[in-house]
Amino acid sequence: MAASQEDELAILRAQRLQAMQEQLANQAQTQLAAEEHAQQQAAHAANLDGLLRKFLTPEARSRLARIAMVEPSRAQSIKENIVTLCQSGDLSTPVSDASLKSMLSQQSKSRSNASIRRI
Repeated sequence: MAASQEDELAILRAQRLQAMQEQLANQAQTQLAAEEHAQQQAAHAANLDGLLRKFLTPEARSRLARIAMVEPSRAQSIKENIVTLCQSGDLSTPVSDASLKSMLSQQSKSRSNASIRRI
């Protein structure tokens, strides 16, 4: 009777050890995927910043940095739009602060066309 209990205990220990090893392997894969994703995002951000250094004047970059402090998602979309326009040849380099302001005002106009009706 003691031998069968020890065998059952050994089986349970082996099953628990297997479950823990599988859990650790899954965690390691998840962490590796997250690290790869973070590296890809960092590389994309570095590439974007490098292109912006080439396409924007220092004043325009500082304005964009201030916008990024307030609205990071809007600043990211502006950065991507500027890089896309410059790479396609639609914008002359470097983009000045005044032209960035006009781009921002055009974008703001398109965002503020919503009307509010009170009932």
